[in-house]
Amino acid sequence: MDIRKLQYFLAVAEEGQITKAANRLHMAQPPLSQQLKLLEAELGVKLIERNTRHSIRLTDAGQALRNRAEQILALVDETVTELKDSTKMMQETLSVGISSTWDNPFLPDRICSFRKHYPKINFQLCGGQSDKIEELLINGEVEIAISQFPSNLNLYTTIRLFDEAFVAALCPDLKDIVPTSCIRLAELADKPLIIHRKHKTILEYYQQIGLEPNIRCQHSDIRSMLAWANAGFGIAIIPKSTTGLILDNSLIFKEIIEPSIRTTPTALIWMRDHTLSTSARHFIDMFSKAP
Repeated sequence: MDIRKLQYFLAVAEEGQITKAANRLHMAQPPLSQQLKLLEAELGVKLIERNTRHSIRLTDAGQALRNRAEQILALVDETVTELKDSTKMMQETLSVGISSTWDNPFLPDRICSFRKHYPKINFQLCGGQSDKIEELLINGEVEIAISQFPSNLNLYTTIRLFDEAFVAALCPDLKDIVPTSCIRLAELADKPLIIHRKHKTILEYYQQIGLEPNIRCQHSDIRSMLAWANAGFGIAIIPKSTTGLILDNSLIFKEIIEPSIRTTPTALIWMRDHTLSTSARHFIDMFSKAP
């Protein structure tokens, strides 16, 4: 049983007529009928029966073969596409959407690691709010994205990335007001604080324990928060992984041990019914294995 016979049989099953199937396959009806007979003889079962003069119906065996044939031919098409993609991949540009609320430096590390294996792959990175990122995915402007979990999970496939703890970043001039290596968030309430606008859990915690924090600045950029903290403007509360976003600094970092608040979880997302390029599949595989 070869692929060609399966293609002939599936065309007949889908059209419901040998004549229509022959026209679709650009062949005469007698050779198509002959191929079906050869397939039945090879399998030792009857696959079709005449329903009327012009139409046919599948037997139980025919229906079972149709189901399998659809799966087999889909796999063949997918394999061909994948092989073609792999030959093009060395000159491909991978488009990735990145939510503006995601500030983890993990992505550059992943891209550098990825390009060690695929050095000719280029990247097109598009930023925006989470709803904009979803729009880019739906419109096909980006293939995969890093964002907050989408509201409609039926549209997307997702891989949860991670959340992380917060630390307090302060300049050496302020080290005496936080003498220990770790700190409770409540102990920082009366200190001059710099917090990110998206980290609402910090303000919610202070509200829960009945304290009014001394918020000197609410910012939307982690690097600027670190720069301001380095200048002595206040104590920046930032995700632990972002401590190295500015290199020329003398900041001291204190772990926040209470409460155990963490950043909002993010996800790697892509359209559920979209066939990904080979480079995107490899990137997702590498990205999802990151610690």
